[in-house]
Amino acid sequence: MTREPVVLVGVDGSAAGMHALDWAAQEAAARSLGLVVACAYALPSFSAATLDGGFAALDDSAIRAGVQAVLDEATERVAGRGLQVRSEIAVGDAAGVLVEMSQRAELAVVGTRGRGGFAGRLLGTVSSALPAHSSCPTVVVPLRENGRPLADDEPAPAPKPLARIVVGVDGSTQSEIALRHAIAEAELWGAELVAVAGVPVASMTGVLAWVPSAVDTEQMLKDFEEGVAGTLDRCLAGHDGLSVRRIVLDGTGAELLTEFSVATDLVVVGSRGRGGFAGLLLGSTSQAVLHHSQCPVMVVTDRCATAS
Repeated sequence: MTREPVVLVGVDGSAAGMHALDWAAQEAAARSLGLVVACAYALPSFSAATLDGGFAALDDSAIRAGVQAVLDEATERVAGRGLQVRSEIAVGDAAGVLVEMSQRAELAVVGTRGRGGFAGRLLGTVSSALPAHSSCPTVVVPLRENGRPLADDEPAPAPKPLARIVVGVDGSTQSEIALRHAIAEAELWGAELVAVAGVPVASMTGVLAWVPSAVDTEQMLKDFEEGVAGTLDRCLAGHDGLSVRRIVLDGTGAELLTEFSVATDLVVVGSRGRGGFAGLLLGSTSQAVLHHSQCPVMVVTDRCATAS
């Protein structure tokens, strides 16, 4: 399927969706891309079974009118920003619709309320399924301000230009793909790039019997840092002038990226993005970061084309 020069954003009329729309519009403008605003709906399962055709048609018409009203509000919100904006209505499961549409986009964006606790861990069907199955990088934008989840009736802060981008690196193919996208994003915004690697030394020495009790923690971190440096040097070739910090700390990648998200504008993380039900859960690191990040998170899977 041919990829279009557009940023795809899913809206549903919620405050979280509109906040994601603002973020997507800013990104589209920075990339000189168009903006596709999509809203999906599905008829209640009882409609076709319990109502005659006439009533079912009326039900569909009323729901579609409501969806169109959401799209009209969204397109009006981003009018006057110099963007080419197109709205699309689709019938079907929202997550499935956006996953399919991601095959034609450069970037997909979706919002989440960003609440903590059990509900926050589940994120929501769309904001958990889309990053796992998307064919392009996906940004999940939490509805938060200063670390606090916002209620639907509270005004959301306007998106800020990206000044600091943090990317997780661990030597895997997935993290290298994510790193290349993070480099491209940092160059786009003139942002500082921080490459973070976590080495759970404490848990390794305390739990795994085969790790010597007298393991040299400093040497282990140094060895890992050298490996990370090799990956960074390879990916940064030809990107002179980019400000990059390299940080290797004791801890898991998920813990460190979540901590860094407090003072960061975007976290970039790689994921295998497996298909099927397992894919809905992403990997442990990307899943945990999505659940707890204070800032937008870009998830890059194997299916995403490597940024040049």
